[in-house]
Amino acid sequence: MINRIRFVIVVASVATALAIAPPARAGDRLQWTGAVSQVEGAAGGGLVPWALIGGLGTNVQVGVSAFGTYISTQDFALRTAGISVDVDNRLEISVARQRFDAGSVIPGLTLGQDIVGLKVRLVGDAVFAPDEWLPQIAVGAQWKRTLDFEQIPRAVGAARGEDVDWYIAATKVYFAALAGHNLIVDATLRRTRADQFGLLGFGGSGGYSLAPEVSAALWLNDDWLLGTEYRHKPNNLRAFREQGAEDIFLGWAPVKNFTLTAAWADLGSIAGKARQRGVYISLWVGY
Repeated sequence: MINRIRFVIVVASVATALAIAPPARAGDRLQWTGAVSQVEGAAGGGLVPWALIGGLGTNVQVGVSAFGTYISTQDFALRTAGISVDVDNRLEISVARQRFDAGSVIPGLTLGQDIVGLKVRLVGDAVFAPDEWLPQIAVGAQWKRTLDFEQIPRAVGAARGEDVDWYIAATKVYFAALAGHNLIVDATLRRTRADQFGLLGFGGSGGYSLAPEVSAALWLNDDWLLGTEYRHKPNNLRAFREQGAEDIFLGWAPVKNFTLTAAWADLGSIAGKARQRGVYISLWVGY
């Protein structure tokens, strides 16, 4: 509870400052350098938050982006939508809501969570300092609250219904790296005790874990981005063992303010069901 109060106070304070500050017109960054929105609302790939700040604003601009994502596997479906505000290519505040159709476990069952994210770029600039060896490095936090904790998560062994994930990410953009194509590489380390990303609560038989996450994406041309990701997940529920999640994605951006991303995702075993594989679709708009 104390962590949540502190986190919400920080986010509210920053949001208030933004509300009274006159934003400059955004949108001057290169296509794809605002990333897309991952399933928890932070700028990144589909699964992994990157050190890139969302939107397309430079260091004197305020930007806004919004997204909607749908993932369908053989037994489950996940819907996520959210928005983010991005300040001076330095600070990112995001809000997202997830709804998880788990009717294959209990008919009519829907789980979900609310997520508030905060990300700050510490050093480096992946876009405007491409010749420096130092990657862009950012730290972030995601406060998560399971919407249906008393219904299923507590019953299967989760210890609490809300928590904060902390992460540090390093992202580097290599221009003309492979046969003239640009390459994005990211490594993220997350401190978490989320069960199935938080949809089944937090904690249980184990405590916090340090979970590695990696991404790589290649600009095929100005409009197309091809990439892959891996995200480790902790094992805290004795009733349901977890496996890592991974995907291969293809993003299309006919204009830099709009992207459509499709992926083949493997989310591992979920709620006792065998490996969950399926299609991931996400729309992103931003400036």
